[in-house]
Amino acid sequence: MPLQKLQFRPGINRENTNYAGEGGWYDCDKVRFRSGFPEKIGGWQNISPSFSTFRGVCRNLWNWITLNSNNLLALGTDVKLYIENGGAYYDITPIATTVDPINTDPFATTNGSKIVTVTDTAHGQIVNTYVTFSGVSGTVGGVDFNAEFEIIDIIDANSYTISAPNAATSTATGGGSSVAAEYQLSAGNPVAAPGAGWGVGPWGRDGWGEEFSGTEEASEPNQLRLWSLDNYGQDLVVAVRGGSIYYWEVDTTTSPPRAVTLAEVADTAGWDGDYVPNRVYELHTSGVQRFAIALGANPYSPGDPNTDLDPMLVRWSDQENIFDWIPSANNQAGEIRLSHGSRLVTGVHSRQEFIVWSDSAVYSVQYLGPPYVWGVTLLMDGISIASPNATTGASNVIFWMGIDKFYMYDGRVQTIPCSVRQYVFDDINTSQYSQIVCGGVEQFSEVWWLYPSADSPINNRYVVYNYLENIWYYGRLERSSWLDSSLREKPMGAYSTRGTYLSAAISSGDTTIPVYDAVTYPPAGTVQIDDEQVTYTSRTDLSLQGCVRGANNTTAVSHIAGVRIPLTTPNQVMYHETGNDDSSMGVPTPITAYINSSDFDIGDGHNFGFVWRIIPDLTFDSSNTPSPDFPSVTMVCKPRQNSGAAYSAPDSPAVTSTQSYASQRVYTVQEFTGQVYTRIRGRQMSFEIRSTELGVAWQLGTPRIDIRPDGRR
Repeated sequence: MPLQKLQFRPGINRENTNYAGEGGWYDCDKVRFRSGFPEKIGGWQNISPSFSTFRGVCRNLWNWITLNSNNLLALGTDVKLYIENGGAYYDITPIATTVDPINTDPFATTNGSKIVTVTDTAHGQIVNTYVTFSGVSGTVGGVDFNAEFEIIDIIDANSYTISAPNAATSTATGGGSSVAAEYQLSAGNPVAAPGAGWGVGPWGRDGWGEEFSGTEEASEPNQLRLWSLDNYGQDLVVAVRGGSIYYWEVDTTTSPPRAVTLAEVADTAGWDGDYVPNRVYELHTSGVQRFAIALGANPYSPGDPNTDLDPMLVRWSDQENIFDWIPSANNQAGEIRLSHGSRLVTGVHSRQEFIVWSDSAVYSVQYLGPPYVWGVTLLMDGISIASPNATTGASNVIFWMGIDKFYMYDGRVQTIPCSVRQYVFDDINTSQYSQIVCGGVEQFSEVWWLYPSADSPINNRYVVYNYLENIWYYGRLERSSWLDSSLREKPMGAYSTRGTYLSAAISSGDTTIPVYDAVTYPPAGTVQIDDEQVTYTSRTDLSLQGCVRGANNTTAVSHIAGVRIPLTTPNQVMYHETGNDDSSMGVPTPITAYINSSDFDIGDGHNFGFVWRIIPDLTFDSSNTPSPDFPSVTMVCKPRQNSGAAYSAPDSPAVTSTQSYASQRVYTVQEFTGQVYTRIRGRQMSFEIRSTELGVAWQLGTPRIDIRPDGRR
C-alpha cells in the first residue's frame, strides 16, 4: 500500500465519540493551531525583573499611558488596589475609615507568639482587611506596631487579631493613648460563596448578583470582589462592584498617593460630590465622548443624594466633566432605566457603540447628543452572560461566554458553534461562574476564557476560540485575570492566591497543617513556612493535608501560630507568549504540551493493518534548547482492534529507539529524524505529539505512515 498521510482537521472536537471524530483532533493542552496545523503555545515570565509581588487574588487589570509616557498597569485584588510601574507594585488602596484615637493600650501580646489581639470598640471590620497604626508609644512585647497589618481573625465587635512581623518577647499590653488606625477598603471574597441569591439557577449561585446592605463597603457573604478600572484622561477611575467610585490622580512621586472617593475629588474641584453615584455595579468612560457611565447606580433625586441602588439604571456624568452628575438644561448628565432583566452585568465599548448586558438581554447604547444624549436599542432578549468579566472585543467583534453557550456580536447577536461546548459546560464549577475571565491574544486571533473546572474553587482551565480559523481548543492554566493590551508587547495573565496564616502551632512531624483560610489554594502544591517548604496533596478550607515536611532540601522544624504561609509560587502578573518555558520563578522550567488525535482506521478498516514505518513532519523553529541538546518531541502511537476495545500493546517486541508501554509506542523525534521504524498492528490507531523538554518549540506538519494489510483478525 502507498504511504498514508496523517492529516487532521484543525481544532478540537469533543461533541462526538473518539471514533466518530475520525480525521480530527480529540484532546490537547498548551497547543494552538496556526494555518490549520497544531503547535506548542509560547511560554511566560514574570513582568517584574525584581520579582515583586502583591497581596490578594487579582481579578481585574487595566493598562494605560500617562502624559509623561508612564506605562501603568492597575490591578484590583480581593484585598488591595495596586499600580504597577516598571515591575514594582504600589499600594493605592483607598482608606475607608480613620479612627483617632482607638482604645488606650490596644495591643495585647503573648510571649513567643505572633498573634496579637487589638482592641478597638465597635471597629466594624472584617477578616483580611488591612489597617495601618500610627502614634504607638514604643514597642509592646518587643513588637513595633507603627506599621501596616492584615486582620486575620475577628474575636468580637470590639477586638480582632493581627499577625506581628516577629514573635513577641513577652506577654504585655500597651501602645499608649494616642494610637490611630487607618482602615483600608474592606476586603472582599476571593471566591463566590453559594447562597440564596437573587434568582434561580446559576444566576442565584454565582455570587456577583447579591444584594448589598449595611455600610457602603461592606463585604457581602456571597459577593466576589470585582473591580471596574478605566482611565479618564491620564487619571484612573475605579469602582468596587456594588460600592463607591474612586479616583486616582497620576502623581510623579515614587510613592503614589492612595485613591480617594470621586465624591471627595468633586467637592475639592467645586462641584457637589453628594450627587456622585454612591453605589454602582460598574463604571466606564467613553473615550471619544468623554463621559463617565455607571451601570447599576442610585438614581438622581433632587434633595436626596442617598437613594437606593437601581440595578437596571444607566447613569452618566456631564460631558467632559466626571465630577458633575446633576442633570440640568446646561449639561448632558442624565440617566435611563433599561427594562429587560433584573440587573445590569457589564458593558464593553465597540466601534461607535457601547454594548451593555443585563442578566437576560444585551443592548446597544449610542451617543445621540443633546437633548437625549444616549439612545438605547435592545439587540436580543433571552441570552445569558457567565460573569462581568466573561466578554472581550477583538477585530471589531464582541465575544462572550454564557452559562451554556458562547456568543458574538458583529452587528447582530449570534451563537458561536462550538466543538468543545459539552466538554466545557459539563465540567465547570457553576457556583464560581463569577470568576470566569475573558481576554484575547490578538497576535494569534484568539479569544481565551479562563474558568474553574467542576472540582476546583479557582480558575484552572482555559478554552480558546480562534476567530480567524473558526476553531476551538483548550487546556489547563491557573490564571485569575487576563489582559491583552496594545500598549504592552505581550498579553498578560495574573497568577494569584489570597495567602493564609497558621491558625495553631505545629511540630516538625505534623502532616496536617491548620490554617485560617486556604480556599484559593490549588488542590495540591507547595507552601513556604519560614525557611521550610512543605508539599501537600489535598486541602480543606481550613487545613493542608497529606503534607511532606522539609521539601526541596529544606529542614522540617516547629512553627508558631500566626506565621504567614504563602505558596512557593508568588502572586505575579506574567507576560505570555514569551520564550518557550515557564519562567515565572526566574529559572525556566519545561511546559508540557500535547495533542492527541481521534481514532482513525489503519487502511480501510476492513482488515488489520501493520504499520512498519513512520515519516515525521515537524519543525522546531524558535526552539532554544540548552546546548548541545537538539529539540525533540515524543510521537505516541496507540493501536486497538476496534472502537470498543482498549488500546492494546503491539504484537511485536520493542525496536531500537522506542520505549514500550502497556498500551502505546513512544518514539523520540528530533529535527533531523527522517523516518522511524516501528511495529504497530490494529484496525485503528490514535496519534499523539508531546513535548516535555526545556526550550522546545514545535509545529506539526503532515506525517505519513507506511502500512500493509495484515489479515482480518
